Amino acid sequence: MQLVQNILKQKTGGIFSVAPSDTVYDAIAMMAEKEVGALLVVDAGRTAGIISERDYTRKVILKDKSSKQAQVREIMTTEVVSVTPEMHIDECVALMKKHHIRHLPVSENGVITGMLSLRDLFSAIIDEQADTIEHLEHYVRGEVQ
Repeated sequence: MQLVQNILKQKTGGIFSVAPSDTVYDAIAMMAEKEVGALLVVDAGRTAGIISERDYTRKVILKDKSSKQAQVREIMTTEVVSVTPEMHIDECVALMKKHHIRHLPVSENGVITGMLSLRDLFSAIIDEQADTIEHLEHYVRGEVQ
């Protein structure tokens, strides 16, 4: 199984964040612009939470709030589950399943160094399985690689 650090090396883009005082509308607009499903919420240089599209749909739309009026702090998830670069992707998937989440910040020495989505993990798993299948096909055919 691959390590988180290997997946992060392949990712492009940065770590995107908003402040707790930003409007939910601005956070959703940033997610759309950056084509991501979640943002870190940073307050005074520290991670205060995470806001996702799921937070928006469940805590704004379904509660009939105004995204232009509501602040990120009102709907963000404050209990942030994170992983380290040395973790295996199967451990990440297990954490996501256990906590019912789709995004994992990657933290190294207390500093967020990246963000993984469920899509990132599934892509890595699929690529790894494709490599395994290719190696097995060569083995069955007696081909040396």
